[in-house]
Amino acid sequence: MLIKILLIGLLLVIIISLFKALPVMLKGQSSRPMSHYLGWRIGLSVLAFILIVIALLTGVITPNPRPY
Repeated sequence: MLIKILLIGLLLVIIISLFKALPVMLKGQSSRPMSHYLGWRIGLSVLAFILIVIALLTGVITPNPRPY
């Protein structure tokens, strides 16, 4: 259950980072460049992916056996 809460938290932080980059993209001027927000989003997405793979390999979460 803890891994699921952690993944949901990571996804929320990724979405918040996306919305922080929105004014920079629209206005074009900011104290931080657009790549700062993009780097955070990519890093957090990679971290979420690694956590999902580790959780699958250790059996903490199980994939759906019948996806249809």
